Amino acid sequence: MHDEVAAYVLGVLDEDEHEAFERHLDTCEICQAELIELAELPEELDELKNAPAASDDDPPRSMSR
Repeated sequence: MHDEVAAYVLGVLDEDEHEAFERHLDTCEICQAELIELAELPEELDELKNAPAASDDDPPRSMSR
């Protein structure tokens, strides 16, 4: 994965980097595919940030059914 894809999705590129990445994105199918995969990342991070904290007694999500 290109670091620029994640930075673009998260909105941390400066204006020049943002414009350069968009030009690159027009012709790079790999970055286009990665962008689709990461498109929901900011929303998912917000959900995690706003989720109630699990207590020590709660099993990890991967272990709960």
